[in-house]
Amino acid sequence: MTEHGREAHFVQSLERGLAVIRAFDAQHPELTLSEVARICDLTRAAARRFLLTLVDLGYVRTDGRMFSLTPRVLELGYAYLSSISLPEVAEPHLERLVAQVHESSSVCVLDGDSIVYVSRVPTSRIMTVSINVGTRFPAYATSVGRVLLAHLPEEEAIIRLERSRLDRLTGRTVHTMAALRAELYRVRAQGYAIVDQELEEGLRSVAAPIRDRAGTVVAAVNISVHASRNTVESIRRELLPHLLATAAKIEADLRIAAPGRATRLPGA
Repeated sequence: MTEHGREAHFVQSLERGLAVIRAFDAQHPELTLSEVARICDLTRAAARRFLLTLVDLGYVRTDGRMFSLTPRVLELGYAYLSSISLPEVAEPHLERLVAQVHESSSVCVLDGDSIVYVSRVPTSRIMTVSINVGTRFPAYATSVGRVLLAHLPEEEAIIRLERSRLDRLTGRTVHTMAALRAELYRVRAQGYAIVDQELEEGLRSVAAPIRDRAGTVVAAVNISVHASRNTVESIRRELLPHLLATAAKIEADLRIAAPGRATRLPGA
């Protein structure tokens, strides 16, 4: 271990280069050199070197002042998606589920204190932001996130919550540690999570766990609805049975997926 708490093998320049890529998001598709330096806590000179290296490699473009990512960064995510069987196993089941309930459905995994979409079949757009494969949201405020956190060892779940900014995203968001711990206990006991307009006003969702061959929860599947169309009780009565059946079918297919294909997911 080094004096800064890093392992001896740790390559800080790689960490910083990845931080520069992650600085760009839906709210910041274009950034100046100064903005990248500020977001990544780098000097302007260091930020410039990283950005120009990424330009040379084809991951970033620039007009001389503004910088933005290029489609080539999708290769990084595709390398991960192509190495696991979960998205390809889940997608036909999501399509059948959506045809049954006429609502959007997704499969997500846990990555640190966020959830990441790895498969999605939408019906209509019900959020103010567009959701695609690779979209991230804070785990604590989502039904899939609570399912995934609830099935971690308790100490690990608490550590991830403590790392999160527990913002009150809407007036309904559960955002205190005590309340979230109680919610995770409830989710683990009942086997599913329902979140009522905590991530965004007007959005309700229900999620269930997906287990691998060893019985470990590696992902969660959800149904998202607009609050004007479904009450919490109608979600529990009418949508949850379909969701649980779909989760079971995905799990059954994962058990017979080619053994050489990994189902271990980030943060699991």
